[in-house]
Amino acid sequence: MTDLSEMQRRDFEAAAFRRLVEHLRARTDVQNIDLMNLAGFCRNCLSNWYREAAEADGVPLSKDESRAIVYGMPYAEWQQKYQTEASDAKKAAFAINRPKDH
Repeated sequence: MTDLSEMQRRDFEAAAFRRLVEHLRARTDVQNIDLMNLAGFCRNCLSNWYREAAEADGVPLSKDESRAIVYGMPYAEWQQKYQTEASDAKKAAFAINRPKDH
């Protein structure tokens, strides 16, 4: 494995994060419940992790602010434009697969 400096590693991680966020913004057809059921995380989780990282570094960031960073718009706007009603099957799967901290 290539030895990376701490700065390089951080830069590459940041680039991968930005690409993931861009991908999730483009894939509005993929609902958060789908992500949760398949991968155990969703856009909201990502925004929470972002907020936690900011706060750990002493930067206050609200839930709404961190969600807007991930969604590319206010969360309520994203919900109105793109969120669909989850099927009973998806809700049942979520009840089983739901992470304990959700």
